[in-house]
Amino acid sequence: MVSTYSIASSVVFLINFINGQSLSKVPPYVKQCHEADPKLMECFISALHHLRPYLATGITEIELPSVEPFRMDELSLSLTGGPSGFKVTLADIDIYGASNFTVTKIRLGEKNQPFEGKIRIPSLRIDSKYRSSGILIILPASGNGTFHAKFENILATVKGTTSFNSKSDNNRYLNVDSLNIDLLVGKVNMGVTKVFGNNRLLTEATNLFLRENGHEVLKIMSPQLTRKLATVFQSIANKLLTYVPVSTFLVPGTSIKQS
Repeated sequence: MVSTYSIASSVVFLINFINGQSLSKVPPYVKQCHEADPKLMECFISALHHLRPYLATGITEIELPSVEPFRMDELSLSLTGGPSGFKVTLADIDIYGASNFTVTKIRLGEKNQPFEGKIRIPSLRIDSKYRSSGILIILPASGNGTFHAKFENILATVKGTTSFNSKSDNNRYLNVDSLNIDLLVGKVNMGVTKVFGNNRLLTEATNLFLRENGHEVLKIMSPQLTRKLATVFQSIANKLLTYVPVSTFLVPGTSIKQS
């Protein structure tokens, strides 16, 4: 005779199998949250923080490269006006520090409104190739070299929209459809090296200009920088979400014990 315990165990196993909730199927980079948790937003924030070391090293099984650094192709900046205005192009841009973030607030999107998150990053360091043309103050300033920058005390406001889609495995998956980033930076430090054939006068003039106008240069840089950052982060988010059903990171209808 089959015992009641055996039947119950089989039913529980079957339910777990169907819902994909077996612990062995939860990837190590996923921290599960429970739909019934009264502190759900806190759990979401904790789940995002859980991701940080995985973003720093990359996740091989889903072919997600490390974000330390992550690379952007190019930024083109017109820093002064006029036909001989001072123009700068940054290429092969490496950005360090993006995985060292702290989420301070999350608001989920409701009634067709975008979701919103507030994120603090202590610092971002940027290294890139540098090319300039035009006149800086009264000096011809065309040359190539290396650009370095450090942004400190960063507050990022992230807004976006999402949708759900179903796959052949009968699970629902989340997709980030759009993402916008706004950056508020406390401290800006920029400089160039190995530029103008190591001409000391031009190098010092350029660094003086960048040092005294750092926030203005960042303001000119921001529309391109934030747009490209948003594209990179949207791609990273969707890479993760493509492999993780909603029911894996948000366990449905589960009651949990409160400590």
